[in-house]
Amino acid sequence: MPSIEWKPESASSVTLQKQIEGHIRGKILNGEWPIGTKIPSQRALAKSLGVNRSTVSAALAELAADGLTDGRSGAGTMVVNNTWSILAAAPPPDWRHYVTSGAQEPNLTTIQDINRAEFHPGVIRLGTGELSPDLLPSSAIRDLFRQIPERPLRLGYEEGKGSAFLREQVSNHVKTLGIHASPASILIVSGALQALQLIAIGLLQQNSTILLEKPSYLYSVPVFQSAGMRLIGLSMDADGVQVPFIEKFKRQHNAAMLYTIPTFHNPTGTCMTKERRTEFMDVCTATRLPVVEDDVYRDLWLDAPPPPPLKSTDGKGIVLYLGSMSKTLSPGLRIGWIIGPEPVIERLADIKMQTDYGASSLSQWAVAEFLAGGLYHKHVENVRSELRIRRALMLQALSVSMGDIATWNTPGGGFYVWLRLHRPLSMKKLFDRCLSEGILINPGNIYDRSTDQHLRLSYAHAPANAIAAAIERLSVECRRGP
Repeated sequence: MPSIEWKPESASSVTLQKQIEGHIRGKILNGEWPIGTKIPSQRALAKSLGVNRSTVSAALAELAADGLTDGRSGAGTMVVNNTWSILAAAPPPDWRHYVTSGAQEPNLTTIQDINRAEFHPGVIRLGTGELSPDLLPSSAIRDLFRQIPERPLRLGYEEGKGSAFLREQVSNHVKTLGIHASPASILIVSGALQALQLIAIGLLQQNSTILLEKPSYLYSVPVFQSAGMRLIGLSMDADGVQVPFIEKFKRQHNAAMLYTIPTFHNPTGTCMTKERRTEFMDVCTATRLPVVEDDVYRDLWLDAPPPPPLKSTDGKGIVLYLGSMSKTLSPGLRIGWIIGPEPVIERLADIKMQTDYGASSLSQWAVAEFLAGGLYHKHVENVRSELRIRRALMLQALSVSMGDIATWNTPGGGFYVWLRLHRPLSMKKLFDRCLSEGILINPGNIYDRSTDQHLRLSYAHAPANAIAAAIERLSVECRRGP
């Protein structure tokens, strides 16, 4: 179903009804809304356009009278005609068939709703997994681009693995974590999500099985599922993934790989203990099970530095290590990296060149300069300080407003509070009610289909002075019941 990124002009001499009618007519006649397109409901259109429902109803009635739409089928209002079908000798292609036939699976409906709602003005994003705009180093990046760089700014394509200078800086950065990786074993990617896509299509066969924690962020994005693979969840406890399940499930499902977020896990916030990491690596090494370690939250520790990465003890080259600047520096720069054995990096670099011919040269230059000049370290220290304040505000608000109806963890870092309601609720109804109140939440069932009692809350994005009021409104909606 299409969205409308347009609003009628109230000051125009043309009536609102005629503006809406003309806009939709243009979408149809220009081929943007081909035959078979389902038009949003009158209620949704009225809310999106900021007009009365009767105005929308009148506009749609005119379109139906002209034979462009049909609202009598019981399936909502559909586009049934356009210029092409009248004038052409052959009807236009059935784009609905193409849309539903692509190899890439669609996002969950809730994820699609979240992606749209994040850009609604005035919405408080209580689940968003990114830093608030006021925590991003906008001034520092502007200053960086104003300066005459010591190293020339390249505007052409970078080599397949990414900027040599950036890979050198990443190599130095991860060395402080105990990871010894030469620039040749590092691939620059457009965020950790692209890293997963490259791994899915570049290293694994269709029908492969991927082990992962349950719940997990990976359930909310169909990266491996779209490549014809299935996900098998491993139980967690307070120390991380429960290791005895790894060998059992590896054998039982002939698993090809294990994906894990051991440090400030998304969505639970759990940090795998040092002892558990040792057990984990022992089992995976013994069973020759490749591991994808997603470590994008590591630098956001709030109480104490986390244990060293799994990759730091990887003497056999079984771990593919993912890092990113999206959670700490800027999601818009779209810069991350994969560290792994050189043959794997060469393979993935070749596929990346086939898909986008390399990450942005400007972004790579900016991140390299941030790392080389010590700006990144100073910025992250400031972010940690601000996140401590926001975490305290959220935990206090939860204690005041929801202490009698829910329990939650106290994360030692990252962005997330994993909240468990005492009684199950319809996550869809709760999501819709909260959104109507201007609160955007991330229901837990997008990370674990079987749960109807969890929410992933984030203290990273919502304005600090809005957190308490937003939690109070969330509490009201939760108390309304199923």
